[in-house]
Amino acid sequence: MGIPARPESMVGLVDEQTLARIAAEPGVPLDWRPGSDTDVATLVGSRFGEQVVRRSVDPLLGGVYSGLSDSIGVRAALPTLAAALDRGASSLSAAVAQALPEPSPGPVFGGLRDGYGVLLDALTERAAATVLRADASGLSRSPDGKGWWIDPLGRVDGVVLAVPAPSLAALLSEVAPAASAAAARIPLASSVVVALALPDGTPLPQNSGILVATGEAVRAKAFTLSSRKWPHLAERGGALVRASFGRFGDADIVDAPDAELVAAARADLETVTGLRVDPVDAVVQRWHGGLPQYGPGHLDRVQVIEEAIGALPGLAVAGALLHGVGVPACVAAATTAATTVAEQMAR
Repeated sequence: MGIPARPESMVGLVDEQTLARIAAEPGVPLDWRPGSDTDVATLVGSRFGEQVVRRSVDPLLGGVYSGLSDSIGVRAALPTLAAALDRGASSLSAAVAQALPEPSPGPVFGGLRDGYGVLLDALTERAAATVLRADASGLSRSPDGKGWWIDPLGRVDGVVLAVPAPSLAALLSEVAPAASAAAARIPLASSVVVALALPDGTPLPQNSGILVATGEAVRAKAFTLSSRKWPHLAERGGALVRASFGRFGDADIVDAPDAELVAAARADLETVTGLRVDPVDAVVQRWHGGLPQYGPGHLDRVQVIEEAIGALPGLAVAGALLHGVGVPACVAAATTAATTVAEQMAR
């Protein structure tokens, strides 16, 4: 997440004084109590300085959580780093080196050629599932005590609650008040994505994307050069760029008019690349409260939720609010939840 294990990785991004500080960090005593937690900005800033926080860590965490490093906790967001520190790493540089995964021979990025809708349709078909769409307004034990009652759908044998934190808090208010209270304490960030379709031949930079450092004079936090990142999109003609806006505590940009957001995306793209574009099409997608913030103490709240739910047979919880906001983490949480409920229903 942008935390250096050695100064060479920061050359060109921070000044010489900061590079010297990174190089000297292994010799500075590290005060870390096993099991403790702090926000990422405090830990990294105290060891490497604010330039590393603003120019490297914030942009990467902003891309994942739509938050800055001062709102993200080390233990929940960077568990392998926390584990290395707990094991007694002598410095933050050493902890980062221990936490780095083994290099993978596979591609850096992976996805589905026609989007996640293809996967969802296939799963629905294979499961022979019936899809019911309704706004769930309540959850309670069924009258026979052997299942659950969901308003307005009625009785079901088992439930996996894969919903945002506020919805989870509301649905659990009667059956698991402790879990409800813990879910209600999970803060959320909103974001908005502006997709730009550009004319064929637009000379996009030869990169997959661009991250913006904290405090820069642009409103966007990142750009994905989609037709560079995903070759199959380039095969369809034209150039595609996605501009991302919105961070935790800054929701105003999310509700800006579409025309203002498209104009900001064009202006910011020109600022960071020098490329003046005239899109042939644009799409704006808002995500209100879409990303939970993994602040210090987040895992304590998750533990309360999981322990309370675990005492209620036929009920489980999944989603980005638990153990990771990325697709692999959400798939893992969903698999665990579905397996648990299916096994309980089979007894």
